[in-house]
Amino acid sequence: MKTLILGGFLGSGKTSVLLQLAQYLVQQSSGSEKSRVAIIENEIGQIGIDDKLLRGNGYTVRDIFSGCVCCSLNSDLLSGVQEIKREVDPEWLIIEATGVAFPDKIAESLFTNLGIAAQIVTLVDASRWQRIRMPLANLIEGQLNDAHLILINKTDLVEETVLREVEADLWELNSDAAIYLISGIKPIDERLLKVIQNG
Repeated sequence: MKTLILGGFLGSGKTSVLLQLAQYLVQQSSGSEKSRVAIIENEIGQIGIDDKLLRGNGYTVRDIFSGCVCCSLNSDLLSGVQEIKREVDPEWLIIEATGVAFPDKIAESLFTNLGIAAQIVTLVDASRWQRIRMPLANLIEGQLNDAHLILINKTDLVEETVLREVEADLWELNSDAAIYLISGIKPIDERLLKVIQNG
């Protein structure tokens, strides 16, 4: 089971990217069943809004509520992953982390406890980067740690000079990650979806 952790601060566009990625992975899989892709949604609160959208598109979704999967609900995450593996056995598992989670901690827990290696894809909202970069420095930097791929989203909402500043900041924070620009108003380029698929 190939595993992907989708991280990024609140409102960065994770669910939109997740839907496009899930559709692409289903199309590329050896079968046409949507059970080829399973999704774990981590929500803070009691009602998962995004999971209704995902379920409406036919994907297997498991919710983890009321906390961050990298801390208080670690055991719920692990049991959820084991349950999905046992009952669905998907080709791909996508974990959409809450906007305040640290994806590297989730990946570490999966590997340490279940022997599952996960690829981390972190989304950054270009339109809010300058406003949140310093006030949320610990969270932002933590979400970028160990990311294999960083997607700068909402590029259509900022000037080119701002975009270059965001890119430069991100290279400084994680020089090992591949960085791609995407726009919430356009479908993700299929070449980028292949990059995500192939890790």
